[in-house]
Order: sequence, then structure tokens, then C-alpha cells
Amino acid sequence: MLTVSDLRVKFHTRDYETVRGVSLTIPDGEIFGLVGESGSGKTVTAMAVSGLLDRTLCTVSGEILLDGLHLESLSEKDWRGVRGKKLGVVFQDPFSAFDPLLKAGVQAGEALDIHTKLTKKEIRKKVEEAFSQVELGDPARVYDSYPHELSGGMLQRVMIASALLTNPSLLLLDEPTTALDVSVQAGVLDLLKKLNAEKGTSMLLISHDLRVVRRVCTRAAVMQKGRIVEIGDPETIFSNPAHPYTARLVSAAEGLMPESGGGTL
Repeated sequence: MLTVSDLRVKFHTRDYETVRGVSLTIPDGEIFGLVGESGSGKTVTAMAVSGLLDRTLCTVSGEILLDGLHLESLSEKDWRGVRGKKLGVVFQDPFSAFDPLLKAGVQAGEALDIHTKLTKKEIRKKVEEAFSQVELGDPARVYDSYPHELSGGMLQRVMIASALLTNPSLLLLDEPTTALDVSVQAGVLDLLKKLNAEKGTSMLLISHDLRVVRRVCTRAAVMQKGRIVEIGDPETIFSNPAHPYTARLVSAAEGLMPESGGGTL
């Protein structure tokens, strides 16, 4: 379970808080969405939860508990034993997340190499099994491929497989489908729902698009100017928004929806 209490983030170059008293709870097995426009504070919130903020550039206060572990007070050394093990992170741009000179499978297995004593052969077997779980055809070929030889959708699935290899308590996904075509987006989102149902992994999904949150999340929070302005069931939020800002997001999402056609969000 993840519990965030009164989280605040202030960058030293700004005279205001980017995150202003955010509190939320994600029970085991839930897919929780955090939605808002660019600059709303959702990504900074996610970076604070995952320990990716440079503490020399900002001040972070509040409490972040993952399965009883205080994340807000961890040193960078301590984070190395948490990130990639108890907490997996999937970034929004699969093309920039990989080293072009290393095979995709080798990079996917890095967490196992760091956090376990498995042999290279054992790691490869587990990586290929994970590739099968995320519905990557011919896992052996994908393992031996370089990033430029795989499509964006395939690379995103490689990242998801890599993040799940250590069975983390929480998977944090920052705009995981933004860089993908709409039809590919739908497949990745459906994959997340499938993996959540099969593995019971808790997920925090960051998105600017309420349609994405509506498709996969069981609960969601709407952020505006560093604060949560509404929280609840995505379907209720979408059909009957309680806050004017949420209503504007809903209106924007509805305006983007195609009139018909399969594979849409």
C-alpha cells in the first residue's frame, strides 16, 4: 500500500510550491490515476514518490509510505535497494529510455542483475518469460534486438516487463502511452489492466488525458496547480464532474473522442 500525506515540493528557483499538500492512498492491487494538464504538479508528485527529484534543487516535505517504508527520508544509496525492486517506474518516451548500444533484453534484465544473484542464463530465461507475459511475440528475438530494431509499442512493453521482473509493490507509470499511436496506446492500456488482474500489482498512472484514466483506473485524482481538486471513481468523475477544472478536462476529452471506430480510447 502507498500512502502519501501532505506532500509538498518547492523548487528553490520558484516562490511558490509546485505540489501543495497532496494526500492519497493506493491500496494493494489498485490502479490509481493522477490526471491534470501540463504544469499541474502530477509528474513532480510522481517523481517525489519515486525518489527521482534532485534534492539540491528543491525542498520536499510530507510523508510517503510504501508498505510501511518511509520513502521521503531515504538516501540515494537506500533508494538503489528500493527503486527497481519494491517500486518499478515506466517513463513516457520508450525511444529515449534505452541505450541504443545495448540489446533490449540485457537492459530489461538490469534490475535482476542488480537485485538478485541469478546467473546471466537464469536472468535471460526470466526476461524472456516476462516478454511473453506482456505479449511480445518471439521473446528470444526481442531479447537479442537493439532498441532501434523494435517499434515504440514493443519498447514500451519491454519497459513494462522490465519494471515487473522483480514483482514490485508499486508500478509507477508516467504518461506511458503519450508517445504512441492511438491504436498502440489502446493495446498497452489493456495490457496494464490484464497484468494488474493477473499479478495484483498496484499502479500509479500519471496522465494528462482523462480518457486514459477512465479506461484503466479504478480510482483517480484530478490535480490543478499543485493540489488535488477532485478524487473518486473515474466513471463518476467523467460523467458528473464536481469541480469546474475537472469539467473542463472532461469537455476537452469529449471533444477529442472520435464518433466511431475500434481501438479508440
